Amino acid sequence: MKELFMKTRQEIKSISKQHFSNNYWVSVGAVILAMLIVGAASGVTFGLGAIFLVPPIMVGLQYFTLCLYRGETPGIETMFTSGFSNYGRKLGGMLWMYLFTYLWTLLLIIPGIIKGIAYSLTPYILADYPNVSATEALKISMRMTQGHKGEIFVMYLSFIGWFLLSGITFGIVGIFYSNPYYFVSLAGLYEELKNNALNNGTVTSTELA
Repeated sequence: MKELFMKTRQEIKSISKQHFSNNYWVSVGAVILAMLIVGAASGVTFGLGAIFLVPPIMVGLQYFTLCLYRGETPGIETMFTSGFSNYGRKLGGMLWMYLFTYLWTLLLIIPGIIKGIAYSLTPYILADYPNVSATEALKISMRMTQGHKGEIFVMYLSFIGWFLLSGITFGIVGIFYSNPYYFVSLAGLYEELKNNALNNGTVTSTELA
């Protein structure tokens, strides 16, 4: 049975679009900067730079977009302060997430996708709750997503049209609209799934404190 207190995908996207539009240029700038850093790091020393830079940058970007969804007005510096504070815990949590997803994908593609969705809330938890350990963040993500993987997958699919349009326009639509909109929407989905988990007792506030 669908929980009555969860917002629908359409409601999440509507809120995301509004808050992204209210902070348009800083949102676009943060996503562009994050993607540039990720691209540059991936090319350094045969990609070894990506191991140490990409995880905290992605944690920071996802926390930045979470702040937007919550109606806050973060600056681009939020992405760096959030991503690189308590660096070891966030790096460890993200590397565990990448490793487990990769190992499941080696078995079969579908289990890898399912597990990737199950672990997908890990970066938000790492950024949102500084006292949650790296491995515990993965476990909490799995519990928050239990019974909701289909909704998460449909959220991904709902942006396919935007991604195709971005490809047709050589990335221009993605840079200036669909990429920030997508990231804020995913952050909104995390926020709603977290509230849902707290409301129904799947996760307790003590665990997140």
